[in-house]
Amino acid sequence: MHTAITIDALRVLDAIDRRGSFASAAQELFRVPSAISYTIQKLEDDLDVAIFDRSGHRASLTPAGRYLLNEGRVLLEATDALAHTTRQVAQGWETRLKIAFNTLLPAEALFPVIRDFYGLGIPVEIQLIEEVFAGAWDALQSRRADLVFGADELSRPAGSFTTRVLGEIPFVYAAAPGHPLASRTHPLSEGDIAPWPAAVAADSSRDLPAGSAGIFRRQATLTVSNIEQKIAVQEAGLAVGWLPEPRIREQLRDGGLVSLAVVEPRQPIILHLARHTDDRGKALMWFWDQLAQPERFQRWLRLMEQN
Repeated sequence: MHTAITIDALRVLDAIDRRGSFASAAQELFRVPSAISYTIQKLEDDLDVAIFDRSGHRASLTPAGRYLLNEGRVLLEATDALAHTTRQVAQGWETRLKIAFNTLLPAEALFPVIRDFYGLGIPVEIQLIEEVFAGAWDALQSRRADLVFGADELSRPAGSFTTRVLGEIPFVYAAAPGHPLASRTHPLSEGDIAPWPAAVAADSSRDLPAGSAGIFRRQATLTVSNIEQKIAVQEAGLAVGWLPEPRIREQLRDGGLVSLAVVEPRQPIILHLARHTDDRGKALMWFWDQLAQPERFQRWLRLMEQN
């Protein structure tokens, strides 16, 4: 279907408005003034609309012409962006990178790397996706995410994945200082804990088997969406449960939560960086190389100690 409005005509109209005259627009576009006049006249004829009012000493845009220019500039920006991203893809850069992070880790742990990436000036859209338990692997396997920051060992599915160890997260059994369990002086057994509700972050996996940890069979649960909410309900005294120690150092220091001794301690979880082995886009590999640096995860843990 033929359309009277072309990108070239919009560029001519834009140049006339910015430069103030047909002649100046011709100079900017390296054309003769008659070619500029012809382009505008043809556009007016094809649209059957007056774009310029020529009744005065100087041609000025009509209301229809001003509307066409304003909306046309949106198209020009989109066209320029499309051309740029097409060249970007041709050079091996993605237009979007989706990073899933385990809810055990704060999104803030990724901010320094994202800031460094923005410093490169590459217009790749970054999307952060918070996942719980097997949800991190599920996001990667289903390609809801291109990269996982904090994949655990237990829920890894079959498939061709490449991983790097980030580090390990220790856990503490925590409750609000006013919770009845906080007054117990002996290590807590299953019988001590089972009567009290456990806070649970719901597994965000869609296809892989859902997982959970640290819940006793006879224990009621209060289910939330992520670790931030789990910390909040435990601070409120509504439930108890295991929490990643780096995430609650401030609460433990300030007394918002207390660490409880238990008969069966929970082992630390080793977390990994993970991606599909065959995926090697430039943005993906840049983030891979940065996040896989041995000291970066440890620097984040030390930062949590200082806060």
